[in-house]
Amino acid sequence: MATKARITLFQRFLNIIERGGNALPHPATLFLLFALSTLVISWIGYLLGWQVAHPSTHEIIPVNNLLSLEGMRFILEKTVENFTDFAPLGIVLVAMLGIGIAEHSGLIGVVIRMLVLNSPKSMLTFVLVFSGIVSNAASDVGYVLLIPLAGVIFMAVGRHPIAGMAAAFAGVSGGFSANLILGTIDPLIAGLSEEAAQIIEPGYHVNPTANYYFMVVSTFIIAGIGTWVTEKIVVPRLGTYTPQEGVTVEDMHPLTQDERNGLKWVSGIFIAFTAIILLGLIPEDGFFRGPNGALLKSPLLKGVVTLLFLVAGIAGVVFGFIVKKFKNDADVMKGMAESMKSLATYIVLVFFAAQFVAYFKESNLGIYVAVRGAEALKAADLNIYVLMILFIIFAATINMLMGSASAKWAIMAPVFIPIFMLMGYSPELSQAVYRIGDSVTNLISPMMSFFALIIAYVQKYDSKAGIGTIISTMIPYSILFFISWSLLLVVWIYFGWPLGPGAELFYTKP
Repeated sequence: MATKARITLFQRFLNIIERGGNALPHPATLFLLFALSTLVISWIGYLLGWQVAHPSTHEIIPVNNLLSLEGMRFILEKTVENFTDFAPLGIVLVAMLGIGIAEHSGLIGVVIRMLVLNSPKSMLTFVLVFSGIVSNAASDVGYVLLIPLAGVIFMAVGRHPIAGMAAAFAGVSGGFSANLILGTIDPLIAGLSEEAAQIIEPGYHVNPTANYYFMVVSTFIIAGIGTWVTEKIVVPRLGTYTPQEGVTVEDMHPLTQDERNGLKWVSGIFIAFTAIILLGLIPEDGFFRGPNGALLKSPLLKGVVTLLFLVAGIAGVVFGFIVKKFKNDADVMKGMAESMKSLATYIVLVFFAAQFVAYFKESNLGIYVAVRGAEALKAADLNIYVLMILFIIFAATINMLMGSASAKWAIMAPVFIPIFMLMGYSPELSQAVYRIGDSVTNLISPMMSFFALIIAYVQKYDSKAGIGTIISTMIPYSILFFISWSLLLVVWIYFGWPLGPGAELFYTKP
């Protein structure tokens, strides 16, 4: 009875979260409301005489009233510019054009299938989690391809298909902020961080590679923990699987000869690009180096999105023609167009997010909140370890009610990055800590955009499965991902390791 009571209370808690999340407006509407609220708050702040001294210049900065005539002029004149100049917009559009070609050609799906099918049975679980993490470089392909494929693979080798899907889901969603290569989320998040950092230091640049070193190490930590949870907790709990009526064990679909030939050509393309990059970086006067031979300000780092577009696009075109998915240039353009269709909602969201960020900056509310927040946090005298772990918990909690990583960061970055900068912590560190919190509760958040799809996948093998089935299966991953990632962060900070190329932990005011 006690167990039944606990389950009932837990289900009620989940229902409250689900109802609360569903009651929230669309993210674009939220940003519109935030933008309108910023106008009103700027007026109130102006009336109350809010002002602060800039920590670097010591200039007195008052809150600007955006409901004044001057504020109205700003809104009318800058609306289009706010949208088109919003850093993440162009970055994501360009990156997705290249990835759209690679995805539409079938290249990304074949690479993931090859990685999984060629793995030893003893390494299968690790490979599924690891593949899930790596698949994040290609946007949503892990959700639509790898997770259902993982169920097929596990059942084909005589194991519980839901355990296989749980392992893949853990990598795709719980390992969202880990990877060995950059994906579309990296330039997107970096662009938002850069916009926020410029509240304190105009001209501050956050590279898409800002968290790369931390991401690489996290990949193996998360893959290892995900494997252990699957084998020691999820598989024993699910037990032996008996196929339901209508469920058949499918044969593995090996790569065709055309696909193998295509991968050989793609490998050659990657080798060629790598050779060109090394040729431009290794010599002290290499053509990819920046002024005076600098690596951190090199065109390569600044142009990583263009490089991603070129590599993914060229590889996708070559692969598509070899496997006969592309017959002419129109098919290639169709792949790019399809990737743009998937961004329609994002573009609408960005329009309102860009206005909110611009209003927040122009009103000086960003610098005001940052200075006052920094003063409050300094007065609390929390050490960096406690502060950052509390920030992980805060981001993880917000993630339960709002699914989009970029939408949440667009709201949180203009507030937290300036606060932490004034406390001496870099935007790159704030971004890394946020990404941990955003990832660990993806697995149990009903607001995660693919959560309903995951339920549909599981119901193929268990018709009675529901939200409770998913969350009860995935909670162990969330808990252990949080613990292991937090410990990794503590170790990283203790030794003072850089988070990425030129991305230090601490910020020094110019």
